[in-house]
Amino acid sequence: MSDLDDGFVRVASLAEVPDGELRAYDLTVGRVTIAHLENEVFAFGDECTHEGCSLAEGELDEMADTVVCPCHGSAFDVRNGEPVKGPAEDPLPVYPVRVTDDGWIELRPVGGEA
Repeated sequence: MSDLDDGFVRVASLAEVPDGELRAYDLTVGRVTIAHLENEVFAFGDECTHEGCSLAEGELDEMADTVVCPCHGSAFDVRNGEPVKGPAEDPLPVYPVRVTDDGWIELRPVGGEA
C-alpha cells in the first residue's frame, strides 16, 4: 500500500476483488471491506454494527445493492452504509473509493491514514 498525494491509499488490485465478491483489508482505520458490485467498487467498515461479525464473510445481494451479515442477517446499503434490515440499527462507516486507470483500488481513509 502506498500513500498518494490526494489522501487516497492504494489497497488492492481490481483483479483481487472479482465482480460480485467481497474482500477485507486491515488498515489503520480498522478492517475495511471492499465490495465489487456490477462494475462499481464500494468500501465500508468490515464489522457489522450489531455484534461485530465480519461482513467480508457475508454475501452481496446484487438486486438490492446490499451486504448481508453472515451472523444474524442484518443488511446494509453498500452505497451509504445504512442498515436496511435488522437487527443492526447503526450505519457502517463508508469510505470514498476509486479504481485507477491502471486497475488499482484506492480509498481515502476517514479519520486517519492507512
